[in-house]
Amino acid sequence: MNPNWQAYLQSRHASIQDGRAIHYGNAAAELASIGSASVLVDLSHLGLISFSGEDAQSFLQGQLSCDVRLATPSAAVYGSYCNPKGRMLASFLLWGDNGGGYVMQLPAALQPAIQKRLFLYVLRAKVRLADSSDPLVRIGVAGSDADALIAKVLDKVPDRDLGMFHGEKGSVLRLAEDRFELLVKAEQGPEVWEGLSKNAVPVGAPCWDWLQIKAGIPVITPATQEQFIPQMANLDAIGGISFQKGCYPGQEIVARSQYLGKIKRRMYLANVQPMVPETPVEAGDELFSVDMGEQSSGMVVNATASPNGGFDMLAVIQTSSIEAGNIHWKALDGPALEIMPLPYSQTFKPANPPANR
Repeated sequence: MNPNWQAYLQSRHASIQDGRAIHYGNAAAELASIGSASVLVDLSHLGLISFSGEDAQSFLQGQLSCDVRLATPSAAVYGSYCNPKGRMLASFLLWGDNGGGYVMQLPAALQPAIQKRLFLYVLRAKVRLADSSDPLVRIGVAGSDADALIAKVLDKVPDRDLGMFHGEKGSVLRLAEDRFELLVKAEQGPEVWEGLSKNAVPVGAPCWDWLQIKAGIPVITPATQEQFIPQMANLDAIGGISFQKGCYPGQEIVARSQYLGKIKRRMYLANVQPMVPETPVEAGDELFSVDMGEQSSGMVVNATASPNGGFDMLAVIQTSSIEAGNIHWKALDGPALEIMPLPYSQTFKPANPPANR
């Protein structure tokens, strides 16, 4: 986290742990405010890698699961970076910048290692990688009035999901109808935050985690690296995989799984009520079901406290176990999961035609 930005947030009563603004004095009240008020979230727990140079597009096209041509200055795309066995090392958002390069956003906990690994494959390609996290402040805004609030402090608001606008005061990414991300220069961050906080409630990063979970957007973390192929985490359903592009690490396994119909695990949205309410549900926790016996039937991808009680989660689970019912957290006799509907269909979302840069 940018030191000056951190100092500013702390002056606004932010409690910061491991680079995350956890809360601003009352975590429970902040979580409860989601849905009834527009909220404001610091996103410094997300890292940025910038790619520049004339070979940036071709380099990334040969490394990532998504169609990089769809990432433009006016549009972002979800994607994943896999190992040769097709298991995800990271999931991310990718967009183009106005200089012909690209920006990848992923958890800050993964950013240095992923940047280092990608750099190893640059070889003779004319592409430069840089950590661009600190120069930019990332701010999440969510709520029914979010677009109107943003329009008061920045120049323009995109009118479609994953649409992006770059202006003199900063950039705006529309993640969903009522959820946005702003990227502004660090020195302008306090002014933008002050402007937004007049009509939005500052809340901690766990509140943003919950919004991501309810949207069905998986975030690979150190606890879940190399656990899933992209389809297991529904990357195909959110436009994060192209089956028309050339090779990338793990591409053969990802494609084979798709065309042979061997996706036996999928990601689901669920809630669980731990017997001890304070016991957290965490990424990497195993799930069990009667049909699988003592063998794990799934794994938690992301989880956080729910404003409705218990913990909401995204979890990759055997489809046969979902059909059999009675999925349990951590043990066969553990608390049962309540499976809830995702906001999208678990089917392949074909890539759109390449966008002009």
